[in-house]
Amino acid sequence: MDGLQVDYERALQTYLREGGESSLKQAYELGRRALGEGKGILDMIGVHQQTLERILDGQPAGDLVHRAGDFLTESMSPFEMTHRAFGEANETLRRLNESLEGETRRIARALHDESGQLLAAVHIQLLQLSRHLAPSAQASLRDIEALLEQIEQQLRNFSHDLRPTVLDDYGLVPALQSLAERFSKRFGTPVSVDSKPMPRMTKTMEAAMYRVAQEALNNVARHAKATRVYIRLWMSPGELHCRIRDDGVGFDPAALPRASKNALGIIGIRERLNVLGGSLEIQSAPQQGTELKIEVPVED
Repeated sequence: MDGLQVDYERALQTYLREGGESSLKQAYELGRRALGEGKGILDMIGVHQQTLERILDGQPAGDLVHRAGDFLTESMSPFEMTHRAFGEANETLRRLNESLEGETRRIARALHDESGQLLAAVHIQLLQLSRHLAPSAQASLRDIEALLEQIEQQLRNFSHDLRPTVLDDYGLVPALQSLAERFSKRFGTPVSVDSKPMPRMTKTMEAAMYRVAQEALNNVARHAKATRVYIRLWMSPGELHCRIRDDGVGFDPAALPRASKNALGIIGIRERLNVLGGSLEIQSAPQQGTELKIEVPVED
């Protein structure tokens, strides 16, 4: 027997003998472990069936359990096929997201570095030109300089919105703090980020969680009419938790049509979390603000 089979049998015998929530929690953890090992629904049914047969070996009910297990396995086959198809689609979407993030990173760096170098060259050329102009013409040159500085600032904003370098260099928490600061300056709505320093995660997870927060803040700017936004981030064993709360007008989540433009941001957040195996819970009511509760599994 492999390690999962041994641990499953031990946990099941403990539950049959003693019961209790702690034994059921062991079952949940064994299920997560099986997912991490790439096992499907039929694999877990097989583990359970073999365990029962060992427990009931030689007892009258043993043959009945064996035949009932064959029936259950067959009835679960459509679920297994759907589960595997969903997993394959999720993996395809994950690779697509990684490819898009890589291309976005390339474009953002090109905007920041290459465009910056070209504009710096233009500034130098204008400075040299100004030495040969009469004082009356230099005022027009200063207007051109001011326009170039606006272009530079917009390019920096575009680059940062596409892919902030702080995310790649320093990780999720500093990137969220930078995002909050920029949002506060742009919309005049204070955003606080509450998080202790945490270890670096995979690039896929950091990018996805950053996009989730970015989309949530975009929703706040478009719909919430909030005066404050709070982002809280922390880790527990095996999970990353994130709470994004605003004190805005709120809404009834059940009454939000999926096809509505107002729902597109939420749909995008759910799709990003699905790729990570995460979950989203929305708590909101009219005139009571909105809170997004996000949980994502994290490998040790």
